[in-house]
Amino acid sequence: MVREAILKEFRTLPGVGKVIAEDLWNLGVRGKEDLAGRNPEKLYDELCDLQGTKVDRCMLYVFRCAVYVSATPVPDPNRTKWWNWKDKTEFPS
Repeated sequence: MVREAILKEFRTLPGVGKVIAEDLWNLGVRGKEDLAGRNPEKLYDELCDLQGTKVDRCMLYVFRCAVYVSATPVPDPNRTKWWNWKDKTEFPS
C-alpha cells in the first residue's frame, strides 16, 4: 500500500506518469522528499545501467525538473516544464 501511495505522489510531478513513477521507485527513490536530495544526472545514469541501454535523454530532463519541483516550495512556472531542462543554463522568462 505504501508503494502505491508513493507512486501516486510521483505522478503529481510534471512529466511523471506511471512508467516514470515506476522507474523512480526501481531506482530506490521513496518519495518527493527523497527525490529532492537526488542528483538528476546520477539518477539518469543509474536508470541506463538498470535498463541495460542508453535511455532517451528526455528522461534526464524529466528527472531535472522533478528534482527541482520536489526541492522547491514555490517552483517557477517555466521550470515546471520538463522540456525547459534541456542542456542549457537559461530559462525562458
